[in-house]
Amino acid sequence: MAMKKIEILAVGAHEEIMKTVLRLINANENWNASGARSEEDAIDLFKRKAFDLVLLGAGIPDEEKLREKLQYLRPDVICVDHYGGGSGLLKCEIIQGLAKRELI
Repeated sequence: MAMKKIEILAVGAHEEIMKTVLRLINANENWNASGARSEEDAIDLFKRKAFDLVLLGAGIPDEEKLREKLQYLRPDVICVDHYGGGSGLLKCEIIQGLAKRELI
């Protein structure tokens, strides 16, 4: 039986960066990424789909407000800051967040 993929919501305002982040996340056969480029889109997706982790990137106007809203909706979900950089940093950020939820 196939293992359930880890569902990751990546949030960031910059279109090209988001494309790269989603591509890098989806390159891992155990992960599935969805992207949102605004607070409204992130909350809408979060309400419709069960995510295991939220990756918060740059450009969201009030990142702390978004984090609070998401954690109010699902207190068990970890929100991780994504600082940019290559795929190695991204992978480490995700793995650290998943470890906090004991998903790895």
